[in-house]
Amino acid sequence: MTSHNAPLSAPGWRTVNITPAERVGRVVVGLAGILAGLVLLVGAGSVLAVVLEALLVAAGLDLLVTGALGHCPLYARLGHTPTSLRGQL
Repeated sequence: MTSHNAPLSAPGWRTVNITPAERVGRVVVGLAGILAGLVLLVGAGSVLAVVLEALLVAAGLDLLVTGALGHCPLYARLGHTPTSLRGQL
């Protein structure tokens, strides 16, 4: 049970732990992965191809979302903070 008088702090998932350059890269590569996966899904000939292309779309979505939000849960879990962001957090 939590105290009602406890100070509110931002949840860990709201902290930016990706550099601006990496964010742009993640968004660009994520969009490319999503588009490529969707284009390939149209002509998929086997179940394996469909599964692999769906995984490509999912990976693209992950990169797009983490790039847009500026937060990587894996980085947070591993305790990784880019050198350029260490003074800001």
